[in-house]
Amino acid sequence: MRFDTRMPRGGAIRGPIPALLLLLTLIAVPAQAEWLQGEQAIMGTRCVVELWSTDRSRGQAAIDAVFTEFRRIDALMSTYKPESELSRVNATAATAPVRVSRELYDLLATSIEYSKLTGGAFDVTYASVGYLYDYRARVHPDAEAIAAALPGIDYRHIELDPETHSVRLRQPGVRIDLGGIAKGHAVDRGIAVLQALGIDRAMVNAGGDTRIIGDRLGRPWVVGIRHPDDEHKVVLRIPLTDTAMSTSGDYERYFEEDGVRYHHILDPRTGRSAAKLRSVTIIAATATRTDALTKSVFVMGAEDGIRFIDTLGDVDAIAVTPEGKVLYSEGLTPP
Repeated sequence: MRFDTRMPRGGAIRGPIPALLLLLTLIAVPAQAEWLQGEQAIMGTRCVVELWSTDRSRGQAAIDAVFTEFRRIDALMSTYKPESELSRVNATAATAPVRVSRELYDLLATSIEYSKLTGGAFDVTYASVGYLYDYRARVHPDAEAIAAALPGIDYRHIELDPETHSVRLRQPGVRIDLGGIAKGHAVDRGIAVLQALGIDRAMVNAGGDTRIIGDRLGRPWVVGIRHPDDEHKVVLRIPLTDTAMSTSGDYERYFEEDGVRYHHILDPRTGRSAAKLRSVTIIAATATRTDALTKSVFVMGAEDGIRFIDTLGDVDAIAVTPEGKVLYSEGLTPP
């Protein structure tokens, strides 16, 4: 719609007409669509939201809503917050059942499903030994300490009561850490928040976990898999639309001592850092699924892990071996 705002012949316009014309003009001008991005440090990692919005204020509000959701989940599931529900489970569930929120209960149930699916390669009770490591302080347990704590690693120690939504740990010394699945869950929740607000083109990332909805105005999103030894290099770039992707590597939280790399992805069978791979990338429909499966394949190793992924049908994987070889699942064609 266009308005002729030239002055009429014979003098100025009187009355409220100019104000009305200005108002109508402002109403008629469409909001400028643009890509918006926000970044915050939450859940101990770098979190990024990027989206396409026709209104800057609404787009920014949507980004803020995702970060609010991330902080809510962190407060619920962090083992670093003594007041969180998960910390309460770890502190008292070995002596009496602890009633928890439906959200935490469901994620624990999902975690157990992945433990069963992967034959125990994924196990949130890895923290029974994992808490003995401090990667910033370069501290790791010795063989004796691992042997003493290792019986606590077994997902079957977690007992869930669907009637009361309560959690019980079947023996003392069992600790749960959802670090291998909670960020993926948070990313999925972030996408749900955006979709509820009418956003249909966006990327939500929390550390190595990413989920994408829509495309980049006719083009796919391009996500890079970093080189295990150089954060400024990529092993591969992948075009993605309406999917999720997670990457786990031995370079995220680690230190080296006497030629041994101690990192945060522990093999539940040994309580030690898994050493068969350098990084694993999983592509699937949800970030909860990709997050859990990256850790699983990392523990299984290249051959067994890729073979396992090929049995699932809805998942693809890329694995980088210690020798630098890149392996792909059947659904991916090497470049």
